[in-house]
Amino acid sequence: MSDFLSFWHAHTPIFSIVIPLFTAVLLLLLGNPGSGELAQDWRQPWRRGISYFSALAGFATAISYFIQASQGTITVYNLSEWAAPFGIILVLDQLSAMMLVLTYTLAVPLLWYASKDWDTRGRYFHAMVHFLLMGLCGAFLTGDLFNLFVFFEILLMASYVLLLHGQGKARFQLGVHYVTINLLASALFLIGLGIIYGSVGSLNMADVARIVPSLPPDQHQLAVAGSLLLFAVFAIKAALLPVGFWLPKTYAVATTPVAALFTIMTKVGIYAILRVNGTIFDDYFAQTALKSWLLPLAIITAIYGTIGAIGAERLRRFVGFMIVSSIGTLLIAISMFNTEAWSAALYYLVHSTLIGAAFYLLCGWITSQRGEFKDHLDVSPKMKQDKTIALVYLIIGMMMAGLPPFSGFFGKLFILQATANHPQQGIIIASLLIVSLLSIIAFVRVGFILFWRATTPEMDPREIAFEAYKVLPETAPVRNDKTLYLLLLLLILYVVFAAPIQRYNHNTALQIQNDQAYADTILKRGPLNQVISVKPYDASYVPETKYGGENKDRNANLIPFMISENTLEGGHISEYKWRQIQQQHSLEPAVPEDAQLKPMEP
Repeated sequence: MSDFLSFWHAHTPIFSIVIPLFTAVLLLLLGNPGSGELAQDWRQPWRRGISYFSALAGFATAISYFIQASQGTITVYNLSEWAAPFGIILVLDQLSAMMLVLTYTLAVPLLWYASKDWDTRGRYFHAMVHFLLMGLCGAFLTGDLFNLFVFFEILLMASYVLLLHGQGKARFQLGVHYVTINLLASALFLIGLGIIYGSVGSLNMADVARIVPSLPPDQHQLAVAGSLLLFAVFAIKAALLPVGFWLPKTYAVATTPVAALFTIMTKVGIYAILRVNGTIFDDYFAQTALKSWLLPLAIITAIYGTIGAIGAERLRRFVGFMIVSSIGTLLIAISMFNTEAWSAALYYLVHSTLIGAAFYLLCGWITSQRGEFKDHLDVSPKMKQDKTIALVYLIIGMMMAGLPPFSGFFGKLFILQATANHPQQGIIIASLLIVSLLSIIAFVRVGFILFWRATTPEMDPREIAFEAYKVLPETAPVRNDKTLYLLLLLLILYVVFAAPIQRYNHNTALQIQNDQAYADTILKRGPLNQVISVKPYDASYVPETKYGGENKDRNANLIPFMISENTLEGGHISEYKWRQIQQQHSLEPAVPEDAQLKPMEP
């Protein structure tokens, strides 16, 4: 057991990426017939079992990481044993651990729900879900900007397939729009990364955060321009106006479990804004962007979402607009740029994700009992479970609108408390109150149409309407109601344990604002106790390789500080290189200014 624990701790947190990756590949190798044959395929129970077992393993892994990170430690995993900023690294801290737990808290019940019927409506459903989980976990764990782009692309490619799951003309049309928007965002992402790398010379998050404030004015402006491009990309992912119009229609056409799972997708954009623009480039964003135009954009997004919900003609689009409004509320808290506001934003982030998923499940339940009316907001005959559905709708409405005693109320209350001493306190408080009022109006309107104005079902057997009503299901779709109740129970427990959760969120906000502690944990120091880093690209420099010949390396003394002892002892360093290392250590030379590996002051 001790050997297993040692192995586990040595390779934390790579398992959160490896588990869904291996699962997805295994499910692909298992094969998949056409969607019409899936229900009878003998491999379908194996697919479901493998998928669900992997999701449970991922959830257990996320819980163990959460417990480890809650101690305040930052765990760094160096892939190929090369340290930052030259190697690819994964970083587990309190924020990433919380996002991992949230991801699997949503994925496990939704996979259980989808495994009864929905997964037979399209090919490779389970494989794509696990590729999506891999991209989400990688995005939350990576400590490198380029690999953030890589994991973004992985989760986006999986989302393209999942959006089309179940086929249909509407899904295909909006799927093309969704792909086009995200391809544009990906292009902007790459351009922004190129600008940052050209001006900073590094893409490691800790290294970039350390170097940017010390750049000359022209290079600093280039780095800021790159960060603004990244912000535009993250704003598209998070559905912030004016680049967030795509969300309500796109999520409305997805199948019920996919739409519920996609509620975590927008939070990747929120996470990236918080991690990249809020901390790495905080010297610029804290003083200008976050205090000048992010707050107005967030307020507009929050109000626009509620107005769009009031005018929505379909229930699923109504949910999409309410999610857009919650994104605006989240960014209002982030734009205040203080510890209390960020901890409040983290509390509201979890609430908005779970309640959005629960609402999409309710949409599936309502649609199944309205027959030809589906989710259109038109007056229809009463649903067969109208009292139960109305009660669930009331609870969800109160949660999303921010009424006591539910989690939405506590989330907005924490944000309001964080406005103390903020110069825009009055505007923020007024905006949140207006958003809550408009949300109540929107929910009352929809509830009035679905329940209050619902007509009496046709009881005359001679009428066609009687037969149409008779064939409607008497109960919710299989596992739909149970999954929905579970999410609502989690949100109720979220209120019961609000005090310890907020303590964790407060510590998380303190940790992600502590750039120095983050850099000290990730970056290595050389023999002169200077941070080993890089300078911008130098075309005249020829790097030393293992089989590159007997060339002098002015930075040989830095090599033992950048790779592990096992790699050093494994014959990966030539004897000639070893002699250079030993000679430079014995002389303890100063590192030349024109060296490619350039130690820079923190």
